[in-house]
Amino acid sequence: MRLAPSRGVLLTGLALAALLVQAPAALAIAEPGGTAAPTESQSGGSEFGVPASIARPQLSRLTLPSTAAPGRPPKMTVELVEQGVAKVHLRVLIVSLSTRRTVVSAEMGWVSTGRALTVVWPSRASLLPGSYRITVSAHDSRNGNILRTARISGETTLTVTAPAPVKAPVPSPPSSEAGVPTPAQTAAEGAVFPVRGPHNFGGPENRFGAPREGHIHEGQDILTAEGTPDVVPFAGTIEQATYQAGGAGYYVVEHTTYGFDFMFAHCMANSFTITEGQAVVAGQQICRAGQTGDATAPHLHFEVWVGGWQAPTGHPIDPLPYLEAWEADGAS
Repeated sequence: MRLAPSRGVLLTGLALAALLVQAPAALAIAEPGGTAAPTESQSGGSEFGVPASIARPQLSRLTLPSTAAPGRPPKMTVELVEQGVAKVHLRVLIVSLSTRRTVVSAEMGWVSTGRALTVVWPSRASLLPGSYRITVSAHDSRNGNILRTARISGETTLTVTAPAPVKAPVPSPPSSEAGVPTPAQTAAEGAVFPVRGPHNFGGPENRFGAPREGHIHEGQDILTAEGTPDVVPFAGTIEQATYQAGGAGYYVVEHTTYGFDFMFAHCMANSFTITEGQAVVAGQQICRAGQTGDATAPHLHFEVWVGGWQAPTGHPIDPLPYLEAWEADGAS
């Protein structure tokens, strides 16, 4: 006896048939390998958490002369930009092309973007004659380093040239100038030697007219022990008692009753015994010899001016003939 299929069995068979009919289409759509590739608009890395392009500091300005004199590095201006970044870390290196060694490193730290900055060289930075490569190095807080382009690479060269020798002028005898007293006349009038203690006049580099960078030595150095009293040769009035960093150090300027102006440089710090505007007499102490400012040993740098110290109508004269006359007179 044949049994008719139940309704449940019939429905299951129909469902299986439908699945078999649709299978080829489903198989045609499926791709092996699991996850589908990103669409074209999503490709490039951003879908996986990595920006398609990373912003980096760029140099928009670099100004520096191509040549310079020996000594302090020349003025250099830089400007960095980076979109959306307010500060970047800046360092400037000077490398000798002959030794391939870094001779100066200016650490500027975190600086503002979009602003012209003057590079601050270390206080003791100095360049000898030669050729150098200047490199600007910068990075942002993500350690993105400076972007170097063909237009602005962040590197330039500098040539430091030896200065042309300065021919020391031949000082005219003081007596050749009208109205200027001779050394003998000043000694007879009681001029006092400006250093109260053992001393000497050094060598050629300590003389009036000795070459200096960009100028000549306008005084005579009197080498002595630190702390030796410095005194005024003539009565007069103190016009200046002040300080010049990197130059004269603590110095005094006196206008004398003789018409000369005297300048005393490199006094010890805190050794002034006079004030500006004060009247002084010959032999009065004004300070103690030191080596403040641009000095490598204790000494008094002594200048004699006719027509006013540093005045448009003034000029220095050689102090040594006067110093020797005052020294010989026994007032030292």
